[in-house]
Amino acid sequence: MKKISTSFILFLLLFCSTLFVSSCKDDEEEEQDSELTLDENQANSFLSNYANIVYASYEDSYNTAKLLDDAIQAFAQNPSEATLEAAKTAWKAAREPYGQTESYRFYGGPIDGDEGVEGLINAWPLDESYIDYVTGNPTIGIINNPTDFPTIDKQVLMDANEQDGETNISTGYHAIEFLLWGQDVTLGAGGGDRAFTDYTTADNADRRTTYLLTASSLLLDHLQFVLNEWTPNTSGNYRDSFENSSNPKSRLLEVLVGVASLSKGELAGERIFVALDEPDRENEHSCFSDNTDRDVVTNALAIDNVYFGRYTRTDGTTVSGTSISDIFELADTEKTALLDAKMNETMVNVNAVQNPFETEIVEADGRARLQACVTSLTEQADMILEIASLYGINIELE
Repeated sequence: MKKISTSFILFLLLFCSTLFVSSCKDDEEEEQDSELTLDENQANSFLSNYANIVYASYEDSYNTAKLLDDAIQAFAQNPSEATLEAAKTAWKAAREPYGQTESYRFYGGPIDGDEGVEGLINAWPLDESYIDYVTGNPTIGIINNPTDFPTIDKQVLMDANEQDGETNISTGYHAIEFLLWGQDVTLGAGGGDRAFTDYTTADNADRRTTYLLTASSLLLDHLQFVLNEWTPNTSGNYRDSFENSSNPKSRLLEVLVGVASLSKGELAGERIFVALDEPDRENEHSCFSDNTDRDVVTNALAIDNVYFGRYTRTDGTTVSGTSISDIFELADTEKTALLDAKMNETMVNVNAVQNPFETEIVEADGRARLQACVTSLTEQADMILEIASLYGINIELE
């Protein structure tokens, strides 16, 4: 989750015109005699496969977060350069499956509905000084403020999250990231350079350790919540109502809102275009670890997985079945082939982005690579909406 920036508003103004092509018809354009009829059996097959993919990717996210928690506990018990590096490696590994879940957002599902936990899991950008010391201010942050925060526990950190400001982030992947890497104050590869002694001899080392352990445990709690909601054969959870909906067309619309919103507004807009327009490392998604290039790839995969109906698990096995591409092909074979090609083009583009992202946004070659991502991500979202409209699924992205 990220605040709405001026640059993002500009992005919407630059690219919004094509949205209305798929959601409205020109008064002078001939009306189609009728919309195409969605094959409900095929749609239900897709929704079942989608639910399998969602569950598998959240299960992978939980399992890798558990390995991260194990590494953090090992570090807390025996702080050293080696155990700190092991925790960092585990954090990066945990980000791989989670990044591929972000297309399940934007339609009020378990991750970001009324009881959603997205803001507790993946909120950004994060004001480092809200949590711990920063360059020039060694006594700032929750960790260094035992007067206002005498106890550091799960409820305290959840209550503090986004309190008095959207960048006052106290929980989730990026809070843990900052606690492992520290500030990234130098341009170039490598991320921050927090010393393991921050957890041994530094001021408030014990509180810092407690914070890290608590944030890691909270992450597991919140991932468990969304995993439970997508667990198969569970009466009364979200998946139960999702798969047994009497209106599969409305469920398909929700899925399409998720993939198109991530593709255009979030990934192309908030996460890449804003960083191009305002080349500041604070606009990097994972600025402390310099892992933003992987965020771009895994977020693009989140769209690709759902569109093509396949997901490769962390153990190398594949979940696959009926896809959006299959549904679209029945509506317009030629347009679907073009969209398939555009999706593949996007994956080529995002995989060309180099590390570190903070260098890509300022150097000419890197900016060109990122602009190519913005263009193809935007185009594929518009193509998704255009083909969806053939079924009478008319979407206007916010």
